[in-house]
Amino acid sequence: MSLNTAFLLMAQYDGAAIIPLDRVCKDYFDLSQERFLRQVAAGEIKLPIVRMGKSQKSAKGVHLADLAAYLDERRTAAERECKALGAALSGARAG
Repeated sequence: MSLNTAFLLMAQYDGAAIIPLDRVCKDYFDLSQERFLRQVAAGEIKLPIVRMGKSQKSAKGVHLADLAAYLDERRTAAERECKALGAALSGARAG
């Protein structure tokens, strides 16, 4: 089954191009905005943050396409991990 993550996100966020940071944090990371921003700054979460203005205090969000790409990459990583674990378990049973 092939689903387009971007289309699913468009439905979830009513077609918004920029998803408010508080919604992204709540829906996908279970982190406060402050902790999320620290992890992004440290490179632990590789997701571009969009500032809606030039001020440090301006609203922040994540572009829908960037979130879709991030989720797809995490899914690909999970699939690789699952296959590797399956291969390791198969090897352990054979030995």
